[in-house]
Amino acid sequence: MAAAQAVDVLIVSLGSTAGLRAADEELRGALERAGASAALAHASAPARRRTLMLTDLAWARAARAAARAELARRPARAVIYSSTTAALLWPRAGAIRFDATAAGNRPGRHGLWQRPLERRRLGQAPLLLPWSEGALSETPGLALGGVRVQVLPVPVETGREDAPAARDLAALTYAANPSKKGLDRVLAAWRSVRAERGAGGELIVAGASGSELRATGLLGGAEEGVRVVGALPREEYRALLRRARVFVCAPRREDYGIAQLEALAEGCLLVSTPAPGPYVALSIARALDPRLIDADLSRALRVALEDPAPDYAERARAALAPFTRARCDELVAEELLPRLLG
Repeated sequence: MAAAQAVDVLIVSLGSTAGLRAADEELRGALERAGASAALAHASAPARRRTLMLTDLAWARAARAAARAELARRPARAVIYSSTTAALLWPRAGAIRFDATAAGNRPGRHGLWQRPLERRRLGQAPLLLPWSEGALSETPGLALGGVRVQVLPVPVETGREDAPAARDLAALTYAANPSKKGLDRVLAAWRSVRAERGAGGELIVAGASGSELRATGLLGGAEEGVRVVGALPREEYRALLRRARVFVCAPRREDYGIAQLEALAEGCLLVSTPAPGPYVALSIARALDPRLIDADLSRALRVALEDPAPDYAERARAALAPFTRARCDELVAEELLPRLLG
């Protein structure tokens, strides 16, 4: 293999979800805009495994292989592992960026080997880059502050100013990993509200195909008032958000909530059940309209459709100021790069 030009920062990208892949691309772009050279080492997706323990092991091995191959090809002054899973079997110590830890999202038998090794890696890392304060607080022993921790959000750009004012779609939900996202609860709430209101309107289900949902038993086939659009290119998905009045979700756990932040950025009302995890959009949505955050999802959805707060979208955009690309670029240029490269 021919040697490649050295880089300042190598990002070891687990890329197990679309959100992780987008976050890694955003980070590379921010590093380059700050004047550093950056490259991505992409882990190859392993075959599906029967348990979370085996799944994490397969992904950790894939991340190690990707890091080794890229580091053998080109020197890197610093390495960032994107997720604690990517760092578990690292070939070289580096910074760790994470939306959640195994201590938070791998309870009990699901994280028997991951949690102790994760504690070791987080203790060895020269720099910790949680996506949010909540991601760090789930592991209290790591709430160190100071030079070894920097919260680095994933940027979420606010909606286009030329977006059409008309919102012709009643509701939208994102259902990749439908069980974790609580699609069963979303469908139940939607059916209940639709029946009470005498039909009308449509729930758009994005992120999962009809065949995937049929395999879970959540949808038996075509259903009036529900339209499945599957996984969409980013711009097509954001275009749907610009047409939707409500984004509705009921996650059983939320490690960050990019989909919810994007919905707020595009002017949707966010209807959600409370959920454990470092769910960044939850506190924002509660401040915007507490009626829309409710364990009774049907009640919250009914309020959003029938009695929306008139200035919700404007206040949501203001609340998202810390998540803009410009603000995240400042953090990378002024704080992250000096810490990474010394």
